[in-house]
Amino acid sequence: MNTLNILLVEDDEGDILLTTETLNEDADIGRLDVVRDGKAAIEYLENLDGNEGGVDLVLLDLNLPKLNGLEVLKFIKKNKKYNRLPVIILTTSSSQSDILLCYQNYANCYLIKPYDANDFAEVLTRLKYLWSQVVALPDKHS
Repeated sequence: MNTLNILLVEDDEGDILLTTETLNEDADIGRLDVVRDGKAAIEYLENLDGNEGGVDLVLLDLNLPKLNGLEVLKFIKKNKKYNRLPVIILTTSSSQSDILLCYQNYANCYLIKPYDANDFAEVLTRLKYLWSQVVALPDKHS
């Protein structure tokens, strides 16, 4: 079982609240940090101190102020320091062009947020289980 340090990049307060409440329900989450725009996400990653344990997983919305999620995804996947970091797109967009662009830019997964809060919480619970108990992640210091 992995204890995950997650970076949530989301600007919608309701989605932030539901995501943090659902993901913090048990011990699988070591740390859950939230930034509310794309520029802040890049600054967060650039300012990480290796002693903090880093980030294991990024949950990234596409529709963000300052820099959109696709720009953040491209930054992560083109940067040798971060390119092994799993990025899960978590967005309301069901646009085939968005889905294709994200996978072309090496998103690890593309999830469309359900509109129903209970369904959204279920998606988050399954996501947490998958990434904390099933998926093998690379060592942060490798």
